[in-house]
Amino acid sequence: MIDQDVLERVLATAVRTGAEFAEVYAEDKRSTSVALDDGRVEQVTSGRDRGAGIRVVKGDTTGFAHTADLSETGLRAAAEAAAAAASQGGGGERTIALTRGAERTVSPIGQFPDDVRKTDKVAVLQRIDEAARGAGAGIVQVSAGYGDSSKHVLIANTDGVFVTDRQVRTLVRVTAVANGDGGMQTGSQSAGHTMGFELFDHIDVDDLARDAARIALTKLHARPAPSGALPVVIKQGSGGVLFHEACGHGLEADLVAKGGSVYRGKQGELVASPLVTLVDDGTMTGEWGAIAYDDEGHPSQYNVLIENGVLTDYMWDYLRARKEGRRQSGNGRRQSYQHLPMVRMTNTYVLNGTDEPDDIVRATEYGVYVAKLGGGSVNTATGDFVFGMTEAYLIENGEITEPLRDGNLIGNGPQVLSDIDLLGNDFAMGNPGTCGKDGQGVPVGDGQPTLRVKSMTIGGTAA
Repeated sequence: MIDQDVLERVLATAVRTGAEFAEVYAEDKRSTSVALDDGRVEQVTSGRDRGAGIRVVKGDTTGFAHTADLSETGLRAAAEAAAAAASQGGGGERTIALTRGAERTVSPIGQFPDDVRKTDKVAVLQRIDEAARGAGAGIVQVSAGYGDSSKHVLIANTDGVFVTDRQVRTLVRVTAVANGDGGMQTGSQSAGHTMGFELFDHIDVDDLARDAARIALTKLHARPAPSGALPVVIKQGSGGVLFHEACGHGLEADLVAKGGSVYRGKQGELVASPLVTLVDDGTMTGEWGAIAYDDEGHPSQYNVLIENGVLTDYMWDYLRARKEGRRQSGNGRRQSYQHLPMVRMTNTYVLNGTDEPDDIVRATEYGVYVAKLGGGSVNTATGDFVFGMTEAYLIENGEITEPLRDGNLIGNGPQVLSDIDLLGNDFAMGNPGTCGKDGQGVPVGDGQPTLRVKSMTIGGTAA
């Protein structure tokens, strides 16, 4: 996108007034989305966004400017604006020498979505619609969506970093609505990976659609969820979002530094059951949060955050690592060139245990089996959270029995981590997600094996 000699001159302009650090982040992103509702194509859209953000750091002050003009004139103007925001006065010249980083591929691409006809993308959704409707007469509405993106990224800074990356992601989702004596119920499923159109060689969209329909149809006969503290078994993959929200955010170094994390000052302490090892891994080939480099040009990494229950480290970006004298962990991420980077997760998950999943259920006399979690919220300063259960069942006498209506899981992140008493050997990643923080969204993944929390509060409606 930008020649190396131009980048060197732009960075020199950015630090001319005495700044300690400057960075250029440029991207060229193309995307396509298709929406199908009740068998009709509602929209097919394509877009392109191209530009650069320039960050200048002097002391504790950061200046930032972004531009859609990638000419040297446009970049220099943005660099001067960012430098002015970061510094008053100063002077002098500084020569910047960039060293091109190695090409790094974490997720190879088989078939670039840009090379696939839009009619073939629509055909995927038509298959989904047909399969969901064929799952049962009770299905009265189906909506489906497809999306892909291809993003070229370039990062250069005054530390000599100069790297490029290409990130391609493909996603499909389906929601089915069933109608019956119990009113209207919905079921949804999605699949997405950091890969091209070959996604559909790896997943069966008919099965995906039928599963969404099955959830909706099953919930027509669901009973109210119980209320109170009960053992909770969470199915493989489906509970990763709980760990992402309830403890992952609390392990981001910027929140720790601001005093907004319940895990502040607890490195080296037991913060979870000894069964739990929690990892954030940007190198996970094909997963939704996989990246070759983070958005500050640092290689993605496999970071152990909690090991056998002990808090080992936080996640770091450039500024927090620099201030604390730590090494970056590959967690500096941003939504686009129009945004500053901050500490963000990539793929966050709990490693396998040793228990058989069926044995975990059999060991539970009475409780709730959560097959799918919905959205939730968390207070990172206290760890308190609320999550919706979008597919759950009663456990009676060690067996999964009746389906339950939607309810809530209510708890505290550190307490839940400590109360995990059984951990399965069936690890799986969950659905693709977008993590929101300070107005920015980035793609993330999460997962876990089947596990049991010995006591959680169920917010149901049963008397």
